[in-house]
Amino acid sequence: MRIFTAALATETNTFSPIAIDKRAFEASLHAKPGQHPVTPTLCTAPITVGREVCAREGWTLIEGTASWADPAGLVARDTYEELRDEIIEQLQSAMPVDGVVLGLHGAMVAQGYDDPEGDLLTRVRAIVGPDVLVCAELDPHSHLTAKRAEAADFFVYFKEFPHTDFVDRARDLWAIAVRALKGEVRPVMSVFDCRMIDVFPTSKQPMRGFVDRLSALEATREGLLSLSVVHGFMAGDVPEMGTRIVAVTDDHKPMGDALTEELGRELYSMRGTFMVAQVDEKTAVDAALAAPHGPVVIADVWDNPGGGTAGDATVILEELMARGATGAAVGTIWDPIAVQICFAAGEGAVIPLRFGAKSAPHTGHPIDALVTVKGLVRNAEMKFGDSFAPFGDAAWVHFDGIDVILNSTRAQSFDPSLFSALGINPTSKKILLIKSTNHFYDSFSRIASEIIYCSAGKPYPNRPAETAYRKARRDIWPMVENPWA
Repeated sequence: MRIFTAALATETNTFSPIAIDKRAFEASLHAKPGQHPVTPTLCTAPITVGREVCAREGWTLIEGTASWADPAGLVARDTYEELRDEIIEQLQSAMPVDGVVLGLHGAMVAQGYDDPEGDLLTRVRAIVGPDVLVCAELDPHSHLTAKRAEAADFFVYFKEFPHTDFVDRARDLWAIAVRALKGEVRPVMSVFDCRMIDVFPTSKQPMRGFVDRLSALEATREGLLSLSVVHGFMAGDVPEMGTRIVAVTDDHKPMGDALTEELGRELYSMRGTFMVAQVDEKTAVDAALAAPHGPVVIADVWDNPGGGTAGDATVILEELMARGATGAAVGTIWDPIAVQICFAAGEGAVIPLRFGAKSAPHTGHPIDALVTVKGLVRNAEMKFGDSFAPFGDAAWVHFDGIDVILNSTRAQSFDPSLFSALGINPTSKKILLIKSTNHFYDSFSRIASEIIYCSAGKPYPNRPAETAYRKARRDIWPMVENPWA
């Protein structure tokens, strides 16, 4: 067997002011054929797992380029077309192949392309023809369009949010692909439109139980190969935005259709109950200061670079400063210019520094402080499950009892190692202010005395009923109260 694999992924917040060009991919990951590192990024696990699987089976794995950019705004048209065409040309050169296994995100939007993944998959199908297996692993915070469903044989999505299972789901993807290529199964896909958009953290009920039920069904239902929830991505203003249920069955579409509808209607019945309660910045700081011991984690849930925002909001930091809080560490605030100034000044320097709140309205005010540059790290990384997430050149500055990490590559706060990478012991702090909606939970919950979810400012469109969409459908909940009427 000859199998082609590649990856092209980013998550596009169409409301974000942060434009994406090729440099953004190069800052996160742009690996030419055969140059992908041993550890995967969030959307490139099909490549690293594929190496293991093809070595075991004695098959030939032909690697294309792997490109991943951290979430932001629209991808430049020429950047998307260049990266797409690079993979398409590699596939053409690899022909004939028996299968194509891709790593995608599913929420990319480029200038002139509402559905880049659908565009890429359609071009792949045109090259390989109707009988070659085409499949992909995707992030559930994505858009499942009719175009991409028609072009592929099947999809497997991460089940967990936080996405701690992206390697496991790549193994599921490959397991189905191997059985299909050996003629043991014939994967067919069923999709149900839940007519809603919501946020579904699996670290708490009711989504925890729902996902556990999916796994139990996969293990016990004969002929069922995979079940996924496509959460949807509310910051993507595209025509087919929304939540879906996907089943992959062994040539049993009627069963898949019935099961996805059953599960989809059940999910809809729980709408609006999934997200944890959020408080404003004043309430969050009150609770953190009143806690008997730390570290208390304050999650700035909507200034989350993992959702495409800049990650430079200062609303909560300003409140900490106004209250005279000490023993607090902030990780991170994106400000490449401030980082450059700190590197020029050098470690140990005491300098006046303005940082933060440059990207958009409703994100606070720039901070002006006399800071001590306590640490400088080139190409800093933090852990994220089986992978590492870069956050670029980074500076640790200290002022008035508060430590702040400034970074040059936007990244959400995945893991406490983002603090230790700069020399800060996170467990020694009373308060840790981080930027993430839920991906932080798996790692930070292990050290936190308390977790406070804070909704501060308006950097992210998190209320769909109030969001000024131009393209997204308006016939789903919560835009309408009863989309089934």
